[in-house]
Amino acid sequence: MPIETIAAGPDQTPQNRGDGGAAHTEGAKKAKESESPNAAALETSVALMFHNLRIAMDTVDWNANICGAPAWRYIYHTIHSAHKWFINPGRRFDEPEPPFHTPKLDWPDTPADIVLSRETLYSYYEQVRKKILDYVGTLDDAQLSARPEGCVGTRLTLALGQFRHMYAHIGILNGITIANTGRYPRIVNESAWREGEGLEELYDTEVR
Repeated sequence: MPIETIAAGPDQTPQNRGDGGAAHTEGAKKAKESESPNAAALETSVALMFHNLRIAMDTVDWNANICGAPAWRYIYHTIHSAHKWFINPGRRFDEPEPPFHTPKLDWPDTPADIVLSRETLYSYYEQVRKKILDYVGTLDDAQLSARPEGCVGTRLTLALGQFRHMYAHIGILNGITIANTGRYPRIVNESAWREGEGLEELYDTEVR
């Protein structure tokens, strides 16, 4: 079933993605970079990762077929994974599912009757993005090396796993866009992110 087409609200346009969810003043950021440089780098990289996912969401055809499932199922799968696995997967079953979730909806290769609207998925994206950024904003370097309760890996290990997972799916979504449109969705790098350069651009326009 095609995903419902709903016009994005004012907070869902490409021009209103926010500033990466920064929770600190400039002075606090510099202090953290000095005292816990790894945690500060993680915070920046997580904000950038979610920004690049948003670009992929804004540019892909949500009904495009990916191995028999519409692209929006992969978007949901990616966001849901961050929701459940980034902070403490050992407690993921205690974490409430979003109210629209149905069993195995997060697995694209499992048929589902439900169709999530754009409005629903953009709202879920924003909730998870804020939750993860608030979490990493509290961490210091010592905490990155510690294991959350019930987990085999450290907090840094869990974060790196989600970087691998999310960027893999960003690549899949962007590949669909490139194949369908011949246009290359932008992947913002850390330099551009820190300088605030071209953050509202959806496509790569750089001439090399």
